[in-house]
Amino acid sequence: MNINLVRARADTPGVKYVAHLNNAGASLAPKPVIDAVMGHLRLESELGPYEAAERARVAVERGHSALADLLNCHSDEIAMFESATRAWGAALSSIALGPGDRVLISPMEYGSSYLSFLHLARRTGVQLEVLPVDADGLVDVAELRDHIDERVKLIAMTHVPMHDGLIYPVAAIGRVAREHGITYLVDASQSIGQLPVDVRQIGCDMLVGCGRKFLRGPRGTGFLYARREFAEQLSPGTVGLDGVEWDGVGYRFAPAARRFDTWETNCATRIGLGVAVDYALSWGIENTWHRIRELAAGLRVDLASIPGITVEDRGRERCGTIALTVHGQAAELVRAELQRAGINTWVCLSNAACVDMRRRGISSLLRVSVHYYNSAEELARLCTVLESLTVGPALKVAS
Repeated sequence: MNINLVRARADTPGVKYVAHLNNAGASLAPKPVIDAVMGHLRLESELGPYEAAERARVAVERGHSALADLLNCHSDEIAMFESATRAWGAALSSIALGPGDRVLISPMEYGSSYLSFLHLARRTGVQLEVLPVDADGLVDVAELRDHIDERVKLIAMTHVPMHDGLIYPVAAIGRVAREHGITYLVDASQSIGQLPVDVRQIGCDMLVGCGRKFLRGPRGTGFLYARREFAEQLSPGTVGLDGVEWDGVGYRFAPAARRFDTWETNCATRIGLGVAVDYALSWGIENTWHRIRELAAGLRVDLASIPGITVEDRGRERCGTIALTVHGQAAELVRAELQRAGINTWVCLSNAACVDMRRRGISSLLRVSVHYYNSAEELARLCTVLESLTVGPALKVAS
């Protein structure tokens, strides 16, 4: 199915004002999401927040079941959080790990996730090990097997890094984890909504994601998937009224991932997340993913032809994120010039990808990330502005 670009852009009010190429940060929300969030906020102002939540109970709960439809899992295997970082921290803190246990990760981890691992090692005494990668930045699955022994208790992988276009072979890594009975945690923050994500196919025990990126949902929304049988072993660091069942004397955890849920929530954004997932499903993830890949592949070719531009992202299979350096010019100032021209991009600093960017000796990258609602005209305008910057006087020599 071809994407109806006219409809997609008509559904996206923001395209009237900006060429938004910062979808890996947060996408422009479509009208149904905007209407759902604003509608619930109005309802809260008219009825009272608790009363509005009672009336909208089905819509609030739809987030769980919509994500279950998207990920191919059960709704009780989904817990809601206000960010992927919170979900990641909750997942890590619930896994039984101790001194001497080995944790294997890739060098592509997002900065907050990597810091969480460092904190885990300091707090519990686990041995954190960053796996080697090939020239494409990928962990070799065959070599991964050589790193495994009885002390490896957790393998954690990022499906798509925030600063690179590569896609990790998370399903192949999942098969290795299952073969050895090792807990497997996946960060799908950049892949969810961009490309198909099937937790059964991946074979992960836990997976985290957020709503604001390629799902086009509200900021302040995140989730945790925990496989039902695995989740029954987990003990959350904190519990709330929705995560436990009180029997008058003691309590027992709610089934599966629901033990991570808490009663208090931002109902408007929770509703918006459910609507965003349903909206994504209505287009078909395979269909939107095909357009994203096509747009990004063509843009890479066009960008690489501009003098002074180097396309830095890697991978045998690439996604909608493109990492650039502009020779002799600071990424922050290039982004500012693009913003003045009505084009949104982002700058990835080394603290956002602590290990990989340090290893590569890169202090900053200009990140361009496309979505299916972007037009060819917007991408051409990006190239025109960048070319005018590279052939004109330098903004400032990057240190």
